[in-house]
Amino acid sequence: MPELVAEQPVALSTRVTRVLAGNPGFMTGPGTNSYLIGTRDIAVLDPGPALSAHVDALLEAANLTGGRIRWIVLTHTHQDHAPAAIELQRRTGAEILGQSPLPGDPAQATLRVDREIAHGTVLKTDEFTLRALHTPGHVGNHLCYLLEEEKLLFSGDHLINGSTVVIIPPSGHMGDYLRSLDMLRHEDIAVIAPGHGDVIGNAQALVQFTIAHRLARERKVMEKLGATPRSLQELTPQVYDDVSQALHPVAQYSLHAHLIKLAEDGLVLEEENGWRLA
Repeated sequence: MPELVAEQPVALSTRVTRVLAGNPGFMTGPGTNSYLIGTRDIAVLDPGPALSAHVDALLEAANLTGGRIRWIVLTHTHQDHAPAAIELQRRTGAEILGQSPLPGDPAQATLRVDREIAHGTVLKTDEFTLRALHTPGHVGNHLCYLLEEEKLLFSGDHLINGSTVVIIPPSGHMGDYLRSLDMLRHEDIAVIAPGHGDVIGNAQALVQFTIAHRLARERKVMEKLGATPRSLQELTPQVYDDVSQALHPVAQYSLHAHLIKLAEDGLVLEEENGWRLA
């Protein structure tokens, strides 16, 4: 696969170009991937963070094909995926498609979608068919998009390369996440273009692995619980003893999401001083 270099357009196929944003970091890995779909009437999927240099790179990538950016398509409205939509729309007049920011999302104060996208919504041109799949879990307003001509899934933060995604309650929900993954098992997907990291082949193998990994972690949570309530701070190093301690503050969010799901399943109780088996 081509090297991940910020602000350099990389053709992934005749229909798809990737442009990596210059926002590497602890939570973003090499940075956020933006994708241009089409060569004449172009959809930019996940325009990325509010960086003018990245917007410039997206416009330059569109100019290479002689195309026009008609749509800005959002997987979700987190700060590393969506804010550049505002400047990109100002400079192109493109329509913003996606689901509106949720309460508590910083984007709620600034970002407005022009068209609300629901599960099954299709954006179709002479070059491509892009079908939206509502995949709550990482966040409640998360969408993946399937490029049907290539069996290519743009997965945003639902599935990424090289790591598992963090689930942060209350907007993030582990039960929703597992149900969304199970839904993808029944889609005809060959390749994944993630929000972070390189393209992933053998898509269904990753979906199956991720489901199995999350359920194994859930079993480990159950093993570490007993009749005496335990706090998140106590449980995290035991449930995530196979993960670097530097990542434990982030892992604690996903642990909380696991516990909420187990409580909804009737297996765990939350008390004033922690969590215990029901």
